[in-house]
Amino acid sequence: MSHLSVLRRTLIPAFLPMLLLMGMEVAGEERRVNEPGQQPDDVRLRPLKDLNGYFPFEVPAGPAAWEARAAELRQRVKIATGIWPQPKRTPLNAVIHGRVQRDGFTVEKVYFESVPDHFVTGLLFRPDDGKKDVKRPAVLSPHGHGGRMQDYGADKMKALIESGAEKFEQSGRFPKLARCAHLARMGCVVFIYDMLGYADSQQISYELAHRIRKRRPEFEDNASWGLYSPQAELRLQSVMGLQTWNSIRGLDFLQQLPDVDGKRIGVTGGSGGGTQTILLCAIDERPVTAFPNGMVSTAMQGGCTCENCTLLRIGTGNVELAALFAPKPQAMTAANDWTKEMMTKGYPQLQQLYSMLGAKDRVFCRPMLHFPHNYNYVSRATMYEWFNRYLGLQLKEYQERDYEILTAAEAAVWNDEHPQPAGGADYERALTKYLSDESDKQIAALQPKDEASLVKYREVVGGAFETIIGRGVPAYEDIAREKIDKQQGPGYIYFEDKVALESHGEELPLISLFPTITKWNGDVVIWVDGVGKQGMFGPNGELHSQVKQLLDGGASVVSADLFQQGEFLQGIEPVSQQRVVSNPREVAAYSFCYNHTLFARRVHDVLTVISYIKNDEHAPKRLQLIGLNGGGPIAAAARAIAGDMIDKAAIDTRGFRFTQVKSYRDPNFLPGAVKYGDLPAMLALNAPHALWLGGEEGTVPQVTQAAYAASGHRDRVAASALQSTMDAGVAWLLQD
Repeated sequence: MSHLSVLRRTLIPAFLPMLLLMGMEVAGEERRVNEPGQQPDDVRLRPLKDLNGYFPFEVPAGPAAWEARAAELRQRVKIATGIWPQPKRTPLNAVIHGRVQRDGFTVEKVYFESVPDHFVTGLLFRPDDGKKDVKRPAVLSPHGHGGRMQDYGADKMKALIESGAEKFEQSGRFPKLARCAHLARMGCVVFIYDMLGYADSQQISYELAHRIRKRRPEFEDNASWGLYSPQAELRLQSVMGLQTWNSIRGLDFLQQLPDVDGKRIGVTGGSGGGTQTILLCAIDERPVTAFPNGMVSTAMQGGCTCENCTLLRIGTGNVELAALFAPKPQAMTAANDWTKEMMTKGYPQLQQLYSMLGAKDRVFCRPMLHFPHNYNYVSRATMYEWFNRYLGLQLKEYQERDYEILTAAEAAVWNDEHPQPAGGADYERALTKYLSDESDKQIAALQPKDEASLVKYREVVGGAFETIIGRGVPAYEDIAREKIDKQQGPGYIYFEDKVALESHGEELPLISLFPTITKWNGDVVIWVDGVGKQGMFGPNGELHSQVKQLLDGGASVVSADLFQQGEFLQGIEPVSQQRVVSNPREVAAYSFCYNHTLFARRVHDVLTVISYIKNDEHAPKRLQLIGLNGGGPIAAAARAIAGDMIDKAAIDTRGFRFTQVKSYRDPNFLPGAVKYGDLPAMLALNAPHALWLGGEEGTVPQVTQAAYAASGHRDRVAASALQSTMDAGVAWLLQD
């Protein structure tokens, strides 16, 4: 950062031998590192990123680096969509009925249960070419917005045909069914299934799945909630996640058909169906080729609620997510929409990656900028050519042909014999409860019992929190320090510094206190306070007794203003609501699909301070952490990430649980925190390192106890019954 000195690898001033500046007094007013009215030079103060931002794909240096990045991203996609660990596959109970004959293919109606009582509906197209007992390639087709029954209308067909976008007046009216019909004529079994709220999928309404704008207080109860609510987000329940699971079960459905070759499955969809194609092919190994159309772009990432979920695109975007399919063959087109720059931004990087992986010819983007956003006849022709090659069809002719369109009755899954299942508010609450109960069972089954199960717990739950927090301890080489001030205080030396994590454009104002009455014992305590560094001082500028106790015990104490604390604020009051993007729709994913939450960013800051102090050449003998006054959960999360870099941690939880969060604008909102065990799980991830707890009524939470017992160090965790003071925690830190 331009204003910082190049002083690196220098000890925080509290640890340097120095001549004291005698006669200086520490002022009693608010401690500021920056000038009054000046905020830290921190990129996080800029507007948040939204779905219309720029999402470049930077290709890693080599295959090994890409393999590591790809594993990280696949885990992120699974966590964001609520399928880490993968839910139990319940019986599909598939029903196929209502066969309709057309020239060269048949159409059947399908419904099955992706989870009990949640029905996936769609149409199954099969070849009718006289061949018997043949295992055929299959295509899964998420339709995208407009629904599988999207109808241009007869009055528009002449103009579409004249423009070259379509070729036939009948089948061209229903472009999504047209691709299914022709793929079936080419020899594929094709399943086109309904997105939530479209056609026969009405248990979750179209308005709820795709058009919700305002919060629904009646669906935000802690005991019974609906989609988009804080409780749903805390458990990573979303429309996008549910549709991703429907896609996975769609592959299950195709694979169990007797006429399908399960080793030759392709996936293609356009627009919102392109988004679903990207995600499915990123995390499921079964597809062998893909054609995600209309959404592989470094620009707009998907405007609908069904295309966004919290955590998904933090630090990534659709081009890189599509790259997760490499080196398998995939193709797409670019149109006069948000994909129009693909030929210069996105496609070259995909080509670079595929070349690096030895599959240069297995990625293709066809520019068709004379067409608007589409999956039209020309785009479909590109897809047919691609699937003919990579599904092993080996056809010499595969031009699309017209057919007699389906009537409404022929295309409807539900009828008198197969009645439509109930949906609505009660169903929505029942669905979120079922998903939560099943997830809770999975996480509870992971509670550590021995060393092996503790390893598994860290892999699943620890891995989830690593993704949710989104950052590890940063490299010390990325940190720079600028000295600001040094003063003599009563029994200590007072220092001010600016500490910058240059790799991320972040800067923290930091205060250090070095004991002078007592010889420094080599301990440094990082003070994590709910109000920032000012929390070490009382209203008159005097040190709080707990800080003085640490100094008198020989420890040095360091505290920083974490993001949107202290000097980050224009006023003096702590923030009560975190920032969100300007999108008028009150949905958490529009902000936190693309940006870390405030809670996560504050954890990042603690990790920066840990790296800064721990890795210095004059590092302390012991590095300790204390979290209080609302800072306990932040400190607990940081310690779970930092592990043995912190020798001892004293955490006052104040009895906080993430289930208490009532709004996605709450500063403590953290998507997924409840799904993976809430604060007790964060504390469990501190095992086997020494931990003291306040605010828990003298009891160590069960899963935390279990983790420490499984680690063989049950004695390293303790809890105090005291609720209003951290004196006991400070005394515990000072023990040898």
